[in-house]
Amino acid sequence: MVDAATDDADVIVVGAGPAGAGAAFHCASAGLDVLLLDKASFPRDKICGDGLTPRAVAELVRMGLPIREQDGWIRNRGLRVIGGGHRLELDWPEISSYPSYGLAKARMSFDHTLVEHARAAGAKVHERTSVTSPVRDERTGRILGVTARPVDENGKRAGDDVVYRAPVVIAADGVSARLATGMGLTKRDDRPMGVAVRTYFRTPRHDDPWMESHLELWDGAPGRSNLMPGYGWIFSLGDGTANVGLGSVSSTAAATKVDYKALFAAWMRNAPAEWEFTPENQIGPVRGAALPMGFNRGPLYGNGLMLAGDAAGMVSPFNGEGIAYGLQAGRVAADAIAQGLARGTAAGRERAFATYERRMKDDLGGYYTLGRLFVRIIEHPQIMRLCTRYGLPRPLLMRFVLKLLSDCYEPRGGDVVDRTIAALARIAPAA
Repeated sequence: MVDAATDDADVIVVGAGPAGAGAAFHCASAGLDVLLLDKASFPRDKICGDGLTPRAVAELVRMGLPIREQDGWIRNRGLRVIGGGHRLELDWPEISSYPSYGLAKARMSFDHTLVEHARAAGAKVHERTSVTSPVRDERTGRILGVTARPVDENGKRAGDDVVYRAPVVIAADGVSARLATGMGLTKRDDRPMGVAVRTYFRTPRHDDPWMESHLELWDGAPGRSNLMPGYGWIFSLGDGTANVGLGSVSSTAAATKVDYKALFAAWMRNAPAEWEFTPENQIGPVRGAALPMGFNRGPLYGNGLMLAGDAAGMVSPFNGEGIAYGLQAGRVAADAIAQGLARGTAAGRERAFATYERRMKDDLGGYYTLGRLFVRIIEHPQIMRLCTRYGLPRPLLMRFVLKLLSDCYEPRGGDVVDRTIAALARIAPAA
């Protein structure tokens, strides 16, 4: 479909994480000429919890990605919540929009699988290609492509700069958002920012069927120590290991002064003994990453550039989930691009491209606004402690909380919980 003599592709996708690889897959599946660029070579590691909610699973099903156990996945049936002296096991809800199970797979393998899936669909994948800046029209400011350079395994220059051109570019280059920054798009400091650290442990409970969430972290024995900010998770991977991490969130982008690695070490000293999270069972260092939340950068489309995934702050303020929304963004962006490139005029193309932002904001804007309000409430450990102590024993309330926090509710119809959440999301302003 490439028409202009100066264009190298119909669409350039920068960043091959879930948002970028998903976008490249959907674009290629629609018959577009796609160029997917990433500075790393795959497989490569990525700091993440490695757990996928049913919403993310639904996106993988749409992509036709094999998700069987023999493909390296482990299914989980729901969330085990521990806090306030309580221990609850909450099954993922049975609704028509999403499957009633989640998945887990290490990002080292998961992202590689997505890239190969995009490649098999026809996307041209250039690894070890670092995008350094946008190429812009001097008169209009519109992005015309990108400047990139080959790099070695250490990220050092390994060749001359190359210019790639396309009528539309998707920036899926992660929290650094270098391409968006190069286009003058700054982040919003009034949106929540999370921080997460994680590592891996060998554990006899590697095939546990629940995603475990610890809503209280103590620096000693519970009841005789200080409650620390944040929450912890344990996601079994079914391969002899578990992803173990903790995170916290702030209602603004202001940097926190918490020593997260020390926090993690204190939690591990008091972790449940049956998991055997001992120093000799730890695999690799504790690594951390920022989690940009609630559409903290925009516009999602403008001047030929679409933002997707972490580059647009598409992490849920409720639970730190980003994969589901990155995959969704890739799918919606690809549809808008395919429709736009099929239009006969520049104005028609732009109208189609602009539907990407509208569709994403219509679906997630109100939900993210509720998430920002939620963060303001729970970012204080004392309030979180009261919520866990008095909220966890109430089944109806916890069913509401599970659906709200996991974004696994029926957007239309469903039971009273689904209708309540959907109504709240609709009336919340999608700013």
